[in-house]
Amino acid sequence: MKKKATWLLVSAALATSVAGIVLGRKAAARRLRRDVERLFAQSTDVSTRIYHESQLEGLPAPVQRYFRHVLRDGQPYLRGLRLRHGGQFKTELEGDWVDIKGEEYLVADPPGFIWQGTTRQFIARDEYVGGRGSLTVRLLGAVPIMRGAGPHYDQGELLRWLGESTWLPTNLLPSERVSWAAVDDQSARLTFTHEGQTVAYLVRFNEQNEIEQCETQRYQGDQKLLPWIGRSAQYREIQGVRVPTVLEGAWVADGKRQPYAHFIVQELSYGPLQPF
Repeated sequence: MKKKATWLLVSAALATSVAGIVLGRKAAARRLRRDVERLFAQSTDVSTRIYHESQLEGLPAPVQRYFRHVLRDGQPYLRGLRLRHGGQFKTELEGDWVDIKGEEYLVADPPGFIWQGTTRQFIARDEYVGGRGSLTVRLLGAVPIMRGAGPHYDQGELLRWLGESTWLPTNLLPSERVSWAAVDDQSARLTFTHEGQTVAYLVRFNEQNEIEQCETQRYQGDQKLLPWIGRSAQYREIQGVRVPTVLEGAWVADGKRQPYAHFIVQELSYGPLQPF
């Protein structure tokens, strides 16, 4: 009788746990959909602007080669995108890799993005919206275990938006916010300003005239500034624009590059601008 009662209690606990996970994931999906719709609705339609190669005059040589490679003359500016990815992720630099799948929604003006990644253990959400960055992690999609916000997150998430603008390359064309400075024949310095905050990358280009690596100093959450490296690879043409389909993020700690994110794009489109 005691064994039966124990079995019933265990079964009830498992059922409650499973139900909680399901409800937590559904709630996270609802929040994501609501906020993505707002992100796109509040973005500016920049598609009336047209890229012309004459805009490249005076830019560093590797930057000019990059834009000629990834954009065609007459390309309308890109308002935003949505994508899905697979890949692997580490919650700690010395930890194990876990499988992750994610969705990302990115807009050009005002600069903003929302990313949500899901593993078996947690759902993480990264964003830069309204000039503010934040990171939220929920255990099993239901129980909040981390919430980061403040100036350090503003800096880190704006850097993420800028680095991932290789998916939205018209974001990187020179403007009142964007400037490029020469370094050498295979690299240049990219600077971007928004909401009074200025961030920058040392951008390295490969022999195919693609952005291969971005280097900067970035806050690791609320901790100190650390060197950060983003790598892009396996470019392909999507709707007339050449973009990377593999991205990797890494911190440099104690002089050692330590990757923590490896994403492989499964689907990317520039419209319709709505949640999946």
